[in-house]
Amino acid sequence: MHNHKSIIILLSLIICGYSADSQTLSKQYTLEQVIDIAQDQSPDALSAKNKFLRSFWEFRTSKALLLPKLSLDAVAPNISSPTIIKVTQPDGTDAFREVYQANTSANLSLSKNIGFTGGNIYLSSGLERIDYLNTDSSSWYSNPLTIGYQQNIFTFNPYKWSKKIDPIKYNEAKKKYLENVEQISITASNYFFNFLVSQIQKKIADQKYANYDTLYKIAIGRYNLGKIPENDLLQLELQLLRAESEVETNNINFEDRMSRLKSYLRLQDDQDIELIPPVKDIDFFDIPVDEAVAKAIENNSLSLGFERRLLEADMGVNYAKRTDRFEASLFAQYGLTQQGEQFSESYQNPQQSQQLSFGIHVPILDWGLAKGNIKIAESEREITRTAVEQEQIDFTQSIYLEVMYFKMQPRQLQIAAKADTVAQKGYVVSKQRYMIDKISITDLNVAQVDKDNSTISFIKSLQDYWVNYYRLRQLTLYDFKNNKDISIDFDKIR
Repeated sequence: MHNHKSIIILLSLIICGYSADSQTLSKQYTLEQVIDIAQDQSPDALSAKNKFLRSFWEFRTSKALLLPKLSLDAVAPNISSPTIIKVTQPDGTDAFREVYQANTSANLSLSKNIGFTGGNIYLSSGLERIDYLNTDSSSWYSNPLTIGYQQNIFTFNPYKWSKKIDPIKYNEAKKKYLENVEQISITASNYFFNFLVSQIQKKIADQKYANYDTLYKIAIGRYNLGKIPENDLLQLELQLLRAESEVETNNINFEDRMSRLKSYLRLQDDQDIELIPPVKDIDFFDIPVDEAVAKAIENNSLSLGFERRLLEADMGVNYAKRTDRFEASLFAQYGLTQQGEQFSESYQNPQQSQQLSFGIHVPILDWGLAKGNIKIAESEREITRTAVEQEQIDFTQSIYLEVMYFKMQPRQLQIAAKADTVAQKGYVVSKQRYMIDKISITDLNVAQVDKDNSTISFIKSLQDYWVNYYRLRQLTLYDFKNNKDISIDFDKIR
């Protein structure tokens, strides 16, 4: 722990040097602020939200299929004037007659799918009136109550499998949304550090140009006094020209990276931004590998995805076994009906109406079609099982590698910070020695390159730390820093 505190102090001192030249007219952002904005309004955030909403409504729709459904069908009116229809006469012959009539009807029905059996039960009540326009008369037909049940036997039951799979899919969508949020943190971190690197490179280029400009002016005086050869002067002039070119290149790169970051965050204003290196929030903590793997298996959407895919493979086999095989269907209905010339008569002494039917379908010769479909489905299931087993192994291994890499971060940051400090001091010493003719311009250039590279390497080490940190959060959906599961209130999203 003492070693970790020393690293934090060292990092803070280094960053203070990078932040000393802050532009007062620029709006400053921390990594945490950038991530918060990205999670709220970035294109990825909006996409993740809508993907979750789609899964939510798919789940709601699947549940609604098993809920009672009430519907009303009505015609008011249907006028036929005239219509020629065929009418059977009392003696059994048919004759065509012109009909002038208006038909009005309404039917109220309540139905429900039965998930356990795959059947459908329904209740209905209807009323119909016919007005004969040419005779100024009318008749009524009522169906006060009809109850029926329809059931396919030995066939595929989609409701049964939907009840098993859809809750898993919805929970998978919840986990996936949380992972997408953490992915936004990773993406925002990469945008943040890419711009931070260009921000520091711009400052380095400006300072480098100023240094070489000063050295070149001094060298002109020393050359005129004959203290340095022309070659050293030309070398300094070349370095000055290169430094000027780097200033222009880094200015363009700075504007490009800033535009990319602002575009991802959907910031509409034209104000320049400046990033604050995220050092103070760094916290080194130990993550047991076994605990990380256990949390990943418990929380990650892939685990639910594995379970879902295996169930879907089983469903495919069941569908193949239940389709184009021996099938039967049952239909039973009981109702009351009546008709009359007056409305009241159509409800007096209703007659019973009963219907029962039972049908079967037996494939006698299909040339092995059904058997082939079953074998294909069984092979697909085995392929899925093998793929899932391998993906589970790979997933566990990826967790192990991420944890091991995170455990390296304290030492990597300490090395990068120390290397940057040494390179900074080395350049100062080299510059002083060059001023008193102790080293050549070539040695000074080497020290300059080492200083610049070590600075950028340090920033990229910071980037590795934060990306690795959020990657672990994404894989495990667990906050090891605060020892709690990552969760949100999904009701607020809906």
